[in-house]
Amino acid sequence: MKTILKFIVIITLFFSFLSCNKTTKESVNDNKRQAIEMITNHGTITLELYNETPLHRDNFINLVNNRAYDSLLFHRVIKNFMIQAGDPDSKNSKLTDTIGEGDAPYVVKAEIKDNLFHKKGVLAAARDDNPEKSSSAMQFYITQGNVFNDSLLDTTEKRINGSLARDYFRIKGTQKPLLDSLQNAMFAGDRELYGSLRTQLLEVAKTNADFKTYKIPQTHRDVYKTIGGTPHLDQSYTVFGEVLDGLNIVDSIANVNTNTMDRPLDNVMIIKAQLKN
Repeated sequence: MKTILKFIVIITLFFSFLSCNKTTKESVNDNKRQAIEMITNHGTITLELYNETPLHRDNFINLVNNRAYDSLLFHRVIKNFMIQAGDPDSKNSKLTDTIGEGDAPYVVKAEIKDNLFHKKGVLAAARDDNPEKSSSAMQFYITQGNVFNDSLLDTTEKRINGSLARDYFRIKGTQKPLLDSLQNAMFAGDRELYGSLRTQLLEVAKTNADFKTYKIPQTHRDVYKTIGGTPHLDQSYTVFGEVLDGLNIVDSIANVNTNTMDRPLDNVMIIKAQLKN
């Protein structure tokens, strides 16, 4: 019976998502950002959604309106990185359950914008390893991150461009032997070989006129050197909002004890998520 009810809820969310993307939402003002109140058992986090990412904004509003996040857990928590939630299977799960793979049966097209980046406290969409960077329907994360210096940001910039090169060739369907070697190095945990192959792939990508390298803007660098964040995720995941109030709650959640799967030993729950006027 629980499986049937879960299926009905997910299908309802799916068709609600399709419906909300057929027409422009009159309720969303182009100049005013919608605020979301996320009440957790650690305190309340107030989020605002960016109008520059309307697909993700409207999808998140739809999920909140359908109470999709109520009683779900922050199932993946990594200190100095991010806190992640949105797996529907986490609702009423036992501490011994393996969670993190649940979702609704659709994806949201990537809306990666150069001006939206992973400073501390941003709301972004999780995703699987698809080269188009389409987002998970339900799973999201809020960044905590670290403070960086210019040297670390230079290294991060190379990492971002290496990832862009990898996805560039995955979409084009070329350089398969090099891509396979890169993947094998990743699975083997050989970081030195992985870095070398990624650099090699980037150099090949640069010989293609339609491949564009990414440079971290100075304004972003200034933020990463003061507030902090997770810059290596830039250009790979859609950022669609930020914390208005409650960064201390994000820090509190990020500091909890976790198991080897990064799941909190004591459940961190979204009690309720609701639109805030």
